[in-house]
Amino acid sequence: MRKIIHCDCDCFYASVEMRDDPSLRFLPLAVGGDSDRRGVIATCNYLARSYGVRSAMPTGQAKKLCPGLLVIPPSMDKYRKAAEQVRAIFLRYTDVIEPLSLDEAYLDVTESPHCQGSATRIAEEIRRAVVEEVGITISAGVAGNKFLAKVASDWNKPDGLMVIAPDHAARFAAQLPVEKIHGVGKVMAQRLHQSDLRTGADILNIPLHELVRQFGKFGQHLYHCARGDDQRPVQTRRQRKSLSVEHTYPEDLPTEAMALMQVEALLSRLESRMEKASTSKEQICGAFVKLKSSDFQTTTVERRVDCAVPDMSVYHDLTRQAWGRLNQPVRLLGVGLRFKDEAENSQLDRQIPLDFPKSNNTF
Repeated sequence: MRKIIHCDCDCFYASVEMRDDPSLRFLPLAVGGDSDRRGVIATCNYLARSYGVRSAMPTGQAKKLCPGLLVIPPSMDKYRKAAEQVRAIFLRYTDVIEPLSLDEAYLDVTESPHCQGSATRIAEEIRRAVVEEVGITISAGVAGNKFLAKVASDWNKPDGLMVIAPDHAARFAAQLPVEKIHGVGKVMAQRLHQSDLRTGADILNIPLHELVRQFGKFGQHLYHCARGDDQRPVQTRRQRKSLSVEHTYPEDLPTEAMALMQVEALLSRLESRMEKASTSKEQICGAFVKLKSSDFQTTTVERRVDCAVPDMSVYHDLTRQAWGRLNQPVRLLGVGLRFKDEAENSQLDRQIPLDFPKSNNTF
């Protein structure tokens, strides 16, 4: 039985800003780009969220929802320093840490000698230390696997702790909407809904061979997650899945030709990122282009490549294909690379629309 903690700082960038300027705590606050330059919201505090402001929302739209919204530019050096402080606290309890971003990570404390081996008490101590030493709050989920720990960390946000004891894991998973299952995106959720599968309990009623027939290898994954089972280990060294750069233009690019003219500058930036990331060119297996229209429709076109580094002609061809799909002016253009043998990231929504009873059990 593994003991996994998923730790997630609460509205991280905004929390650091409010820590450094306490007067901001009483204002709807967001960190992101300027609306005059078609920026987007990176994160926002919970007061701003009460108006409907969300991460990745265009700043202009956020200000319409919340006219009093204060938007400040990000200070990445400051956020990285805070993240390093948080990670140093994690390392007091375990070195089996899988960072997902600056503000969240999985911790495997199965073999940790601290707190008499109690993952719950370790999580409590981590949360207390982050408040006292870093000056921000962090939420944590404790469970026997990564899937459930991730869901649990969102349960009592902000500044919360949720424990899913082993004997409650199956019941908990059965009540989850299928959208909360690791790897289920919008397209898969639609397929599951079309099969009248909306919760883990619905999946429990389907034999394994039938799930595999309908959903292929992913059917096995659904079968196990619906039972609260996830055997993925905490990975201390994560491989990169992709690398990309993108730019949002102050004015829409009105023609395909103008979009093609921007590709060279983006590829130059992509090459610089490759050098800084120290990523092996031998691992490249694909190239992609992303376009977003003025009305926020997005399309991504990609291609597998045999050469180590795709040349300009590949990206021009992908750009033409993407433009043909949208066939309208675009506000954003991005280019990127795919890499071999990459582990998938779990993307679980942060809104948990259930009323599941809290557990006081510890393990």
